[in-house]
Amino acid sequence: MGSDSDDAPDADPAGPDSAGSDLSDAEVEALHEVELGVEWLHRAHGHLVQFHHATGHAMDHLAEAEDALREAGYDELADGLRDDLLPRGVVGDTWSYGVLEAFQDGPLAHAEQFGTDARESVADGRRHVAERRQEREWKARSRE
Repeated sequence: MGSDSDDAPDADPAGPDSAGSDLSDAEVEALHEVELGVEWLHRAHGHLVQFHHATGHAMDHLAEAEDALREAGYDELADGLRDDLLPRGVVGDTWSYGVLEAFQDGPLAHAEQFGTDARESVADGRRHVAERRQEREWKARSRE
């Protein structure tokens, strides 16, 4: 955990030592769960980006295989790649970039907006109030 700059958009004007001290345990826990949910959706997004790239690389190899099969005299197999496998989507007719975009524009965008709205409603826009509280407590404990 790094320390926050006073210029950070979510910096507590009273400083990190008081961040979240005005919130109840229930409020801190609720915001923490929202933040964790959004963070896990960001992880899922990363996996979808990886899926998109891996699918693209696989299809590039299959496109190369089409040419190699044709050169080796296996036109029927090459035609199968060209006509059936290469133009196919990963989910129905949707290609991997479409799945990625649907996730980015749907669940991820909605969750990010919900997280922002929740932070605004509960903590005046402050982020990571649970971690800030933990940081404050651990620093206080080290001074005892």
